[in-house]
Amino acid sequence: MDDAEQTLDATGLLCPLPVLKARKRLKSLSDGACLRVLADDPAAIIDIPHFCAEAGHALVSQGEDGAHQVYVIRKGG
Repeated sequence: MDDAEQTLDATGLLCPLPVLKARKRLKSLSDGACLRVLADDPAAIIDIPHFCAEAGHALVSQGEDGAHQVYVIRKGG
């Protein structure tokens, strides 16, 4: 199990909404906190890692759970 403090369910949302919602949720978290993002948009496989790299967040893990992808993002400072 990961140490994510919150979960964002972005399943059913298409690009760019999973990234936009993750960005908004991360703003409310303290530095070092983790957010779990659930998505099923095929573009999220590229978009979320790119967002993390550009915004200075760490992509702790990336995987699949059934029909959706699971990302754990640690907020950078």
